[in-house]
Amino acid sequence: ISRDINYLVQWGGPRPASLFTIHNIQFHGLFDPAVIPAVGLRQDSFTIDGAEFHGRLSFLKAGIVYSDRLSAVSPTYAREIQGPAVGGGLHGLLAARGGDLTGILNGVDYGLWDPATDKEIANNYAAARPAGKAANKLALRRELGLAGDDKAPLLAVVSRLTEQKGLDLVLAALPKLFALGCQLAVLGSGDGGLERRFRAAAATAPDKIAVRLGFDEGLAHRILAASDMLLMPSRFEPCGLTQLFALRYGTLPVVRRTGGLADTVTDAADGAKGTGFVFDNPTSRALEEAVARGVELYGRRKSWRARQKNAMKQDFGWDKSAGQYLALYESLI
Repeated sequence: ISRDINYLVQWGGPRPASLFTIHNIQFHGLFDPAVIPAVGLRQDSFTIDGAEFHGRLSFLKAGIVYSDRLSAVSPTYAREIQGPAVGGGLHGLLAARGGDLTGILNGVDYGLWDPATDKEIANNYAAARPAGKAANKLALRRELGLAGDDKAPLLAVVSRLTEQKGLDLVLAALPKLFALGCQLAVLGSGDGGLERRFRAAAATAPDKIAVRLGFDEGLAHRILAASDMLLMPSRFEPCGLTQLFALRYGTLPVVRRTGGLADTVTDAADGAKGTGFVFDNPTSRALEEAVARGVELYGRRKSWRARQKNAMKQDFGWDKSAGQYLALYESLI
């Protein structure tokens, strides 16, 4: 694949090396080829070996073809997009360029996401004193109108409401989650059908599920500080940030083993290394079984606290990721 026919080269003279970072490969940036002159590309870039994708101009494909190096936002996602299940029709091209593709996790700004200093939550706490988390659960239950059941594990969804995120699986699992004694706090927006179904569930069982549709960063902080487990049953997940926030807040993630979720959450069955609950199949049954394991561990307070402290000690700050990007930039020049 030639990388000589690209926008930078067309200006003439020397050009810098180029790195193209892929976040979500499902978003191709597809346009009618009539826009090629308007954006300053040469017509000969519109070929099967260039920016053409099934008769349309793909900005995503152009980035993959013409950049010197590629990166994705987690190591596992970098591998997954080279296969047909996740590759969005570009898996063959990405596999051909696999030697130029690096996976680097996104990072967290712990200046904003740290329960020890968070000004948005009712009570500050830390890994050394996780018991302070209980006051946040009490405050959130009052705020959302959930029943004040001290024995009920509080589950959280803070997410775009889409099938990619597996939120239809959460809805299908609700009867089992309630039978396990759980409550659920949901914050997000997205697909209209999913929004209506979550709203209907909350109307049916307002003491067990509270739903807030829209974006509210302060409430996102309060939900993560209050909850015991975070549900992220994504069908695919380039990196994910909410599970990283949840770890720092001692809210153990329940995640499907995909993309950045696989790279950042270790199953509680792994003993001292455990930080959450991981499952493989994208089904409501698999999600239910993972939550059931969480509820069982929640009932063993000493073991739960150990996993909780371990989760809070994980470091997914930007220092490590920035160092990996720096090394990648240096290799380019």
